[in-house]
Amino acid sequence: MGKFNRVFCIVLDSLGIGEEPDADLYNDAGSDTLGHISQTVKDFNIPNLQKLGIANLKPLVQVTPVEKPLAYYGALREASKGKDTMTGHWEMMGLKTTKPFVTFTDTGFPSELISELEKRTGRKIIGNKSSSGTVILDELAEEEINEGHLIVYTSADSVLQICGNEETMGVETLYKYCEIARELTMKDEWKVGRVIARPYVGKKKGEFKRTANRHDYAVKPFGRTALNVLKDNGYDMISIGKINDIFVGEGVTKAIHSESSVNGMDQTIEESKKDFKGLCFVNLVDFDALWGHRRDPIGYAKEIEKFDEKLGILLENLKEDDLLIITADHGNDPTFHGTDHTREKVPFILYSSSFKEPKALEEGDCFGNIGATILDNFGLKMPENTIGTSVLDKLI
Repeated sequence: MGKFNRVFCIVLDSLGIGEEPDADLYNDAGSDTLGHISQTVKDFNIPNLQKLGIANLKPLVQVTPVEKPLAYYGALREASKGKDTMTGHWEMMGLKTTKPFVTFTDTGFPSELISELEKRTGRKIIGNKSSSGTVILDELAEEEINEGHLIVYTSADSVLQICGNEETMGVETLYKYCEIARELTMKDEWKVGRVIARPYVGKKKGEFKRTANRHDYAVKPFGRTALNVLKDNGYDMISIGKINDIFVGEGVTKAIHSESSVNGMDQTIEESKKDFKGLCFVNLVDFDALWGHRRDPIGYAKEIEKFDEKLGILLENLKEDDLLIITADHGNDPTFHGTDHTREKVPFILYSSSFKEPKALEEGDCFGNIGATILDNFGLKMPENTIGTSVLDKLI
């Protein structure tokens, strides 16, 4: 019997808390997602994160530290090479990535790949460059609709993204094209971390809007993770948001699709009202997708405030034998240059109403401490060739 019956691990996608020691190698020296958001906005109302100790962990302009935080709090450094979604999440569950996923930000995809994709889909490829998803729709969606072409683009991440109008192309056709692209990009020199279906609606420039039917086709994890161990030992592993996509279903016993980060928190609150034993693993993507990449610190701050409001409801629903972990997978400083993720440390906040005297934790040398702590709670060991050290014995 574990110390905690249920664990809720919530990933605030891209909420970094300051540069990593090696940030200069990624051109990210000086990045600080949460800190710079606080320095940019006038008001920042996050009372629930405040009482858990967020301002004790990270100095914030508008939020004062509390004398007695309700949670243990610390920072985790990333041991893997890279600063993307998959690398961060995989490391949380024990996998250390030593070779970053390939990107095509500066060059677009190779002509050989584009030619093969055109041949297999029967459509002319347009775009083939790094762009914002909303910008490229305004630029090319009318042509895609009217001429039957296919928008393919990338970003600063290791992704190949394909747009499809839900009314003229159809979601299922778009998904089929993405499956073809995923097959082609398993070749080593083309192996992007994710192929992403980007459905949208609208008929003309200024009216196009992406829908919630996005679907990620990720590379399968290269080894067993903490999730596999949980599932193999009969525990529940509930994924909310894009967790199921990131791990390609590995170790997942129940997958719930989210339409937004607010929706993801509502779903998490609903799961907290149910009986299960194991892990509820949540990704809230809007911080990254809507605000970080679009370099909008004000929108990012408001998204954190929305999360904080839902967090208050979740805290009321948690039982004494529940453990809540709040963390992130990388940074995406909305005040920084470019539109890329930033190489940052992430928060490691652990809450239970059973804690007697929560305090600061030593900085961890990898995200894998999250998975190691979860498995240790259930009396399980991390798989071979994984990283991470449990902090369970420090939680009193």
